[in-house]
Amino acid sequence: MGRHADPTTQRRPAPPVLVAAGLAVVLVLGGLGWWLTAGGGCDENVTVEVAVAPELGELSQGLLTDLGSPDDEVCVTAEVTAQEPLQVAGALGALAEDALPDVWVPDARLWAARVSAAQLEQAGSMAVSPVVIGTSRAVVDDLGWSDAAPGWAEALGTGRPLAVPDLAASAEALSALAAVRTALGGDADADNAVVQAVLSAARSTALSPGEALSAGSEGSEDAPLVPVSEQEVYALNTEAAEANLVAVYPAEGSPVLDYPVLRVGAPGGAQQQAVDVVVRRLLSEDAQAAVRDAGFRGPEGAAPEGAGDATGIAEASPTVVPLEAAQLQALLTRLSSLATPSRVLTVFDVSTSMEAPVGDGTRATLARDAAKSTLSLVPGDFALGLWAFAYQLDGERDWTELVPTREVAAAVDGRTQREVLDDQLDTIPERLTPGGTGLYDTTLAAVRAARENYDPTAVNSVLMVTDGTNEDDAAGLTLDALLSTLAEEADPQRPIKVIGVALGPDADISALERIADATGGAAYSAVDENDLQTVLFDALRQRA
Repeated sequence: MGRHADPTTQRRPAPPVLVAAGLAVVLVLGGLGWWLTAGGGCDENVTVEVAVAPELGELSQGLLTDLGSPDDEVCVTAEVTAQEPLQVAGALGALAEDALPDVWVPDARLWAARVSAAQLEQAGSMAVSPVVIGTSRAVVDDLGWSDAAPGWAEALGTGRPLAVPDLAASAEALSALAAVRTALGGDADADNAVVQAVLSAARSTALSPGEALSAGSEGSEDAPLVPVSEQEVYALNTEAAEANLVAVYPAEGSPVLDYPVLRVGAPGGAQQQAVDVVVRRLLSEDAQAAVRDAGFRGPEGAAPEGAGDATGIAEASPTVVPLEAAQLQALLTRLSSLATPSRVLTVFDVSTSMEAPVGDGTRATLARDAAKSTLSLVPGDFALGLWAFAYQLDGERDWTELVPTREVAAAVDGRTQREVLDDQLDTIPERLTPGGTGLYDTTLAAVRAARENYDPTAVNSVLMVTDGTNEDDAAGLTLDALLSTLAEEADPQRPIKVIGVALGPDADISALERIADATGGAAYSAVDENDLQTVLFDALRQRA
């Protein structure tokens, strides 16, 4: 007898995975069919628990009613839970076998890759829905996308508000960012572009993805862009009086949500027979007709019923951008570090060597502009402080504090920390001072200051930006003395990473590398000063 087989007429309670969490809605299906077939002489009454993505809940309820008996001996009842894939994935890795669903239909295969503790076998795909950019028709017309589709990088880099769903819970958002990375070549520069998209989204709008889609449905000219499934666009337009929401299909094609039908575990006997009945129904022709009626595409890309302007989606299936589950998991791991707030004391070189010309400006103006651009993107819970250093800027000290370290959203005399930092960054080119560069003394002082203000909930670091070498007097630290002092004062309970940025060909990258190694940080070289913007983003991406 299988783990869910029941030879009596008494229904057993649903297991914990199907009743836990506020989002789960248990739909008991097939009850009428069970009573009817039970009277017909079934030897066993078998319950199959099925967990499905929320958008498949009602549809699955209809499909799995009245399953009946495959052989007049086993009567099958399905209990369906409409539950977020993230919750089911967590349960599959934490609960005992008899508390797990028998069949799981998440929105994408990437969830299966995140589960290692449970045995999963894919039987097929129940539906397909391309990942698109959802926004109002007014925004699409204004951007010129009605005539020519944008690429993924362009679509997420317009400067318009971008509402990105939670990356840990949304296959659509993660797939869209992976498509951007793929379109840009999949290298370090592509990673930085993804980081910029994520950080821009965090700053660009206060609207949630749901609120942003509502704005699109209302036809707002200021509606944000939202990575979303084609089916959600279809469903929202079907419910609306007018189809103002539009699915934008980027030129490279679209990743797809493939709604895999997954067998969980390895049941035997009557339980296996019952699971087979459920799986066959979910992959049947009736199921294919039902998913297309609900706005999904069939597994081969056949369009939903009513595709066109009236539903805001295209009839033709877009080119599929293939994404491997391992690739998506790796991207999620990289982006997850952004969820941990940073606490960074940024220290800028203001020696006169920063007057060296670069393009239409100087190294100093370039550093100012790159820092201001980065500042505009970081989330409000990141804490940033600002120092300047050269030689004896404040008495015998080589450094001076311009702004204490605080969260950038913090209020400071009626303004925000972000605004205060922005103003002080504007003064960098005016602060250039002759006489040398106390790089080593300043580094030690900055590490000590960061440790005094340590935040155990954040990644704490010092960011040193310099275009030269240590040029201090005889009273200043040597590199060896700095390294030994850093080692002596290191506190495992309050680690401070030093991230060094060598700006231009004359900067002492080898010294910065040794300092970084001593503190668990990193060193970056922007030999071409115009690379500084990329280097700062890369430093942010790698900070954890």
